Amino acid sequence: MRKICLFGATGSIGKSCVDIVSQFPQQFGFATISAHSNIDALFELAQSQRPQTAVFSGDADFNAWERKFRTIGVEFLHGTGALEEAAARDDYDVLVNAIVGAAGLKSTLAAIKNSKTIALANKETLVAAGELVMGAAKENDAPIIPIDSEHSALWQCLVGENMEEVERLILTASGGPFREKPKSFFRDVTVEQALNHPNWDMGAKITIDSATLMNKGLEVIEAYWLFGLKLDQISVVIHPQSIIHSMVEFVDSSIKAQIGLPDMRVPIQYALTYPQRLPNNLPRLNFAEFNNLTFFEPDTVTFRCLQLAFDALAEGGTSPAVLNAANEEAVWAFLNKKIGFDQIPLLIEDALENHSNHRTVTLENVLSSDAWARKFVSEKQ
Repeated sequence: MRKICLFGATGSIGKSCVDIVSQFPQQFGFATISAHSNIDALFELAQSQRPQTAVFSGDADFNAWERKFRTIGVEFLHGTGALEEAAARDDYDVLVNAIVGAAGLKSTLAAIKNSKTIALANKETLVAAGELVMGAAKENDAPIIPIDSEHSALWQCLVGENMEEVERLILTASGGPFREKPKSFFRDVTVEQALNHPNWDMGAKITIDSATLMNKGLEVIEAYWLFGLKLDQISVVIHPQSIIHSMVEFVDSSIKAQIGLPDMRVPIQYALTYPQRLPNNLPRLNFAEFNNLTFFEPDTVTFRCLQLAFDALAEGGTSPAVLNAANEEAVWAFLNKKIGFDQIPLLIEDALENHSNHRTVTLENVLSSDAWARKFVSEKQ
């Protein structure tokens, strides 16, 4: 049995992971689960899954909760260093990191230094510190397998292929709920409208990122580090139906695509069972129901966030870390109705133009740039 350490267990990715693990009780079990904001849900999950350890990184009455977790025989860790402590242990085989935002970086690095397999759903880790993370993964022989549907699709298309024969990676994007709207429409977008994604059921932050296309920009940066290609070998195409999850074009003009219903449980299962595939009871794609697949070039003028991501990656250094942190702060400000939807790219661009780029990417430089960007954006609201 492979033991799973699941960070972000109560979020959308975490719940999908629990569903997959529950389908394969002979193959998988939980060593550790974590949550940040919903300790009641964490306790309920600990009751049903009975991990060895539960980690809570938010605020709570820790003494009371320690007693409650003790009654069900589950160790309870909490505090700022609890995630890193759990990631550094040897009681698990795979870390599924589904934490939202840059908070997932330190725990990912701790697991990498522990030479664990990383099933990565926390794209911000590679966006903010891709050079650092991939270097550490190589040094410690720690495989990183993507869980994002797009990167899992690319991963699957590349199995058995020679990377020198790859011409480009093609990331597909649904376009979000505002794909056909003019830029002037963005001034009056409500939080409720932006959270109404047409295809995917995701957490609030990633859903807003999808509406601005920043999610695709972050995925471009993630793909750059995961697959080791040049920036001009990564492209984006709008595919509203979300049936083709991404494609790889080869030097002989052949294209391989990974196709399926939009269901995060598929890439999660593949990451956990790789290089094997196990039969499951998930819904199957009926091609007759999807007989009109369409594709469009992204509008990087209207959806400025996508272009900002390309620009930050081209700039290098700590620019992607600033992009990521500024975006997180701007998105939370929008969700809390402090700024308008149209202000999100403006704040990010302002942060990128005003930060002092560190060309040498160290953990200290990444964290200081992250903190600077958050302070900068919060003061601009």
